Amino acid sequence: MIAAVVALSMASCKKDYTCECSGGSIPAGLAKIEYKKVKKKDAQSSCDALSSTYAIYGTGISCELK
Repeated sequence: MIAAVVALSMASCKKDYTCECSGGSIPAGLAKIEYKKVKKKDAQSSCDALSSTYAIYGTGISCELK
């Protein structure tokens, strides 16, 4: 019972994540975007949106959440 409560509380924890982008000619200041104290799904959505934006403009840049 205690393990289940701990597992559920850890799943919704807010943590720090980094969205790392590479490829194309990405400016150094945009290669890594830091997300502080956010839920993983929110950081993932933002990183995916950034990657999609780069794809729309045919930059050859893709991003991955780490």
